[in-house]
Formats: sequence, C-alpha cells, structure tokens
Amino acid sequence: MSVSIRLPAALRPLADRKAVVEVSAATVAEALEALAARHAAVRAHLFAPDGSLRSFVNVYLGETDIRALQGPATRLKDGDELVLVPAIAGGAPAAEAALSPDELARYNRHVILPEVGVEGQKKLKNARILIVGAGGLGSPMALYLAAAGVGRIGIVDFDAVDASNLQRQVLYGTESVGRPKLEAAAQRLRGLNPFVEVVGHALRLDAGNALGVFAGYDVVVDGTDNFATRYLVNDACALLGKPNVYASIFRFEGQVSVFWADKGPCYRCLYPEPPPPGLVPSCAEGGVLGVLPGVVGALQAVEALKLVLGIGEPLIGTLLTYDALEASFRRLKLRKDPACALCGPHPSVTRLIDYEQFCAARRPKEEPMSVPEITVEELKARMEKGGVVVVDVREAHELEICRLQGTKHIPLGEVPQRYKELDPQAEILVHCRSGARSAKAVKFLQEVGYKKVSNVAGGILAWAERIDKSLTTY
Repeated sequence: MSVSIRLPAALRPLADRKAVVEVSAATVAEALEALAARHAAVRAHLFAPDGSLRSFVNVYLGETDIRALQGPATRLKDGDELVLVPAIAGGAPAAEAALSPDELARYNRHVILPEVGVEGQKKLKNARILIVGAGGLGSPMALYLAAAGVGRIGIVDFDAVDASNLQRQVLYGTESVGRPKLEAAAQRLRGLNPFVEVVGHALRLDAGNALGVFAGYDVVVDGTDNFATRYLVNDACALLGKPNVYASIFRFEGQVSVFWADKGPCYRCLYPEPPPPGLVPSCAEGGVLGVLPGVVGALQAVEALKLVLGIGEPLIGTLLTYDALEASFRRLKLRKDPACALCGPHPSVTRLIDYEQFCAARRPKEEPMSVPEITVEELKARMEKGGVVVVDVREAHELEICRLQGTKHIPLGEVPQRYKELDPQAEILVHCRSGARSAKAVKFLQEVGYKKVSNVAGGILAWAERIDKSLTTY
C-alpha cells in the first residue's frame, strides 16, 4: 500500500525538510517503521527505547486518532494519509523556578551584574546543558557550570578515572582513581553546588542514541577527544537545531568556537572531512600541558553561559585559537559553506551515520600494508637469547619515563637519515609506545631492503602490562 505521512514542522529538519513522506506499508506500525528506517534521525522522536510509540506523539489516520482504532496495528489502504502530531513547546513559557534566599546569597556576584541580574540567574537555574566527555575539557566546564548555577548538567561518559588523568582532569582526586567518572563527577559537583541537578549518561554515543540524549538539553558542549564523536556531536546538534560549543586541544594549543547551523557555520563547514587515521596524533600520543584544558574548557563554559543568558557575542562564525607558549589569542572568521553536506541548501547528510566508519574511510589507499609482528613475550625470549637488535623509535623525552635496557634509540623522524646505522643482516625488532610508530619504521626498513625486521605489537605498553608491571607507563 502506498501511504503518505505528513510531518510537523519540528520533524521536517530530520527528514530532508520534507513535509510529506511516501512509504509502502499495510499497517500504521509498518508505516512509522518505514519512516524511521528512511530517516533515522526521526526514530528517537517516535519510538521509546523499548520500541513502543512515544506517549507524546499522536498519530491520526485522516481525522481519527489511531488510539480510537486499533492503534499501531490499524490497517491501511492505498492512498491513506497519516498525520503526526507531537507535543510542542510553543505558546506561553513555562513558569521559571524561583531563586531561594540561599541561592541569591550564593550567586550574589552574578546578580549584581546588570547583564545577569536575578532574571539572568533564573535563566541559568532553568537551563539544561549537556557535556559530552568528562575528561580534560569536561572537568573545568562541569565545575564552572555547576558553580554558576546551571540547573541541570548532563554528562556523557563511560570511562573510569585513571591515575594518568589527574595531571589535567581537575574534577577528580587521587581517591577517585578506579571509580566511574560519572560517579566521581556527580559527587564532586553536588558537593560544590547542591542546588544543581547532575544527570549521568553512562554510554558510548552513537548514531542510535545521540538524538535521544541531546533532545533533553538546550546547549551541547563538546569535550571529546576523537574525530568520530566530534562529527557525531556536530551532526546531531545540527539536525536538532541546537548550539554546539566546540573545543579541541593538543600539546600547547587550543581552539574554541560555537557551531550552530541555524545561525552560522557548523563543524563540517570548517572541516568537511576528517584527516586520515593516524595523521593527527592524540593527546595520549603527543601530550598536553596540564593547564591547557583548564583554559580552553573555561572558555567553553563562558560561551555556554553566554548562550543561555543571551548576552555578549558568542563565537558563532568565529574560531578562537590559543597558543600557551606565545600567550596569544587569535580570532579567525569562519564562513558558512554553501556546499556543506550537512547545513548547506542541498544537504546530503540528513541523518546520523556510522561515524567510526566515516572517519576510517579517510584512510589513504597508499597506507602501509601490514608488517611482520612479534609479541612482547617473543621479544623477551629473543632478547634473553641474544643476537638481536632492538630499536626504540620513540622521542627522547619518552625514554625518560621508561625504556627497555639494551635498546638502540632512533626516533621515527630520524629513521630515513640514520637507518644505515643498522646492520641489514641482523635481526631487527622495532618498538614504540603502542606499536603504531614502530610499524611505520618497519615498513620503511623493508622498503630500503631490510629483510629480517619485525614490529613489536603493543609496544612498551604491552611490555609493562604483560612482562614487567613495575614499569612506569604514560
């Protein structure tokens, strides 16, 4: 049966901006499932996690509510029209929660600001801000948003606190090591301000759950550290019409902006495609000055508060860069890309996708093939037997943290100039921190004629985990 489904204005941005979608179905349930299959972003608005139709979505067959018929099992005939009537938030604003005397005393320094005042503080109390990632950026954001009196702070994270986090993730203390971040964060934030609500979302964001999580918040603040989640956050915010307060950090530098597709460019306007995997090192590989995420995360908190209060000039259409070594800030103008695949006039991205695959697809065709590998157990046995050359291709400062005795040090960047220091007839075993850089070194050595060369899978991290647990890692 050919059936038409008429969408309300609130759902049209999630369905290629269409007012009517044609599907083939024999029942109402089949029609709604066909709509969700074609436009995945609509699914979270129609169906609860258990697959049932949400209670705030009314479906009419002609002029009759399907609840007066057979519900989702209602049979359809060719040419029928279904009309979706979800609850909307228009009309008179809901009553705002008042400020108690204790809150007025707590927020006194806000209230005396003419730009904030009592009404502004009420806006903060009624605001709902979601922080994606409770790490280096999320820590200062969460602390300052809670201190400022944001009424509901949502946090998305599924990790546990590690000792290596404490150098920059100031939301946690030594006693938090081993605890789930959401648990430790909620305790700290409620201790800082008992008037705020902290909502934890212990999950890994993906195309199936992002829209449902984001729908309950006014502003989304991106504290992620990988490209797949960054594109997911951007696309979900754009599809829902929500502002995305973005930031990224690396070593001594940071970037901050506000991507809001309804009012300016989105992240895809700036970066239409992710870099090839492995081209841009993570903070775990390249390091980060511990205070840098504090500076950048605080700037994100400022932008989120400005959006809630409606004051100042948010960084919409502007990329703010910070260089800690130069102590310099720069403002760069961003333009809305007329050919943007997401927020342009003719979008090709109309629903959430598999972002892991999207980022992995940027892998260049010429990327090195797999190389011969050995385990750390095999490395240990061969080192004890002798007659092998073990090459460490990490940087010199990494050796100061930990190293294997009896290894030769040639940083990866110097291998093309120094490879002749290695005997081409010797058995050469190459390692780094995790096995990625050493694989590149092995590939190069193979290309210049070295036959007996292997990569140590897992690198020194695997050695510390399975051979020598006393070894310091990073």
